[in-house]
Amino acid sequence: MGGVDHRTTAELLAGVEAVAGSPTDVGTLELIVRRPAPGERDVPEAAELSVEHGLVGDSWLERGSRHTEDGSPEADRQLTIANARALALFTDDRARWPLAGDQLYVDLDLSDENLPPGTRLHVGDAVVEVTAAPHTGCAKFADRFGMDAARFVNSPDGLRLRLRGINARVVVAGAIRQGDVVRKA
Repeated sequence: MGGVDHRTTAELLAGVEAVAGSPTDVGTLELIVRRPAPGERDVPEAAELSVEHGLVGDSWLERGSRHTEDGSPEADRQLTIANARALALFTDDRARWPLAGDQLYVDLDLSDENLPPGTRLHVGDAVVEVTAAPHTGCAKFADRFGMDAARFVNSPDGLRLRLRGINARVVVAGAIRQGDVVRKA
C-alpha cells in the first residue's frame, strides 16, 4: 500500500508490552467489522451473531474455506477476533483496522495461556467459543501492515500472544454492540 508507513520490528518490539498488558478476564468490544464481499468492509455500531451464519451480514458462509476439501465453510473459523491493542501497535490509524480482515476487535488478552481452545466468551448477548484453528498473518496482512508486522505476528512470541488474533465459533446467538463487555465464561 503506497504511502502507508509500516512499523519496523524495533517499533513493534517496543510496543508489545502494551498488548501483553491487555485485560485477562473482562474486556471491551472495540470494533465490529462485517465483510459483505471480498475487499468490502462495513463497520456497524451493532450487529447480530448467529450460530448458523456467524456475524450476520458477513460473507463467511458464502466464501467457504481453503482449508476444507470441498471448499465449504469451517465452523472453527466462523469468527476471527483480534486484539485491539495489537492493531493499535500495527497502525496509528484506527480507520485502517478493518483492513486486517477480522470481525471482532477486543481489548482482551487473547494469548493461548489466557484463552485456550474451548474457552467461552460472553460478548454482549452472545457467547462464542475459542477454537484451536490457528490464525496467522498472511500475504494480505503483510501488504496492509508490512512484512515486519507479518513476521512479528508469526514469531514465537507473536504466536504465543496471538497477536494476529484467534478463531472462534458462535455457540449462543445474540446482539452485540461496540462498547459491550467481553468476559470469560
